Amino acid sequence: MATLLIADDHPLFRAALRGAAVEAGAGTGAIEAGTLDDTLAALESRADIDLVLLDLHMPGNHGLAGLAAIRAQFPAVAVVLVSANEDPQVVRRALDHGAAGYIPKSAGLDEMRDAIRTVLACEEWLPPALRGAVARAESAPGDADLAARLASLTPQQFRVLALVADGLLNKQIADRLDVQERTVKAHLSAIFEKLGVRNRTQAGVILRGLELTDPARQVERAD
Repeated sequence: MATLLIADDHPLFRAALRGAAVEAGAGTGAIEAGTLDDTLAALESRADIDLVLLDLHMPGNHGLAGLAAIRAQFPAVAVVLVSANEDPQVVRRALDHGAAGYIPKSAGLDEMRDAIRTVLACEEWLPPALRGAVARAESAPGDADLAARLASLTPQQFRVLALVADGLLNKQIADRLDVQERTVKAHLSAIFEKLGVRNRTQAGVILRGLELTDPARQVERAD
């Protein structure tokens, strides 16, 4: 029986995904998380998680950064992104960064069930209505190379990179990760080499480049 982690900050949508997982034959034991930090903590504490259903814009997640974090730190875990954003270019980028599938929040129970079942069978899944447009969408320049570079980081290196992107200094990162400052400096040297950058500013820009605008927030601002 597969173990699922449903990572979404909306309880009703988590319930819908849980129901779809049951119909897909994944059982009733899905774990739930409402923030990216809780998602990563659950993955850290549970080695049996097979699939994460990850909300693209849940608290703490900024677009594709959460996907990149999971792929770098837990490469054996499949990730399906869940979002109200149905832009084919966004879906294309998600796939290029290692997503195993993409579920629009407009999807019905049958599509959610099919998506979970397909990905658990180690196949990629996209909603039928988007497959043609996504196939025609061109990959963003450098995305595939960036995904490979991020995937080459160790879990601790990715944590350091994320904290650099948040603007923390070396001493603050060392305190946060409970390591010595010279260890942080060593990680940064390795990060710069793997990402092909010269300094922490360039490294932070790379990770922030994975951020995406939440369509729901755009609508809220327009109102």
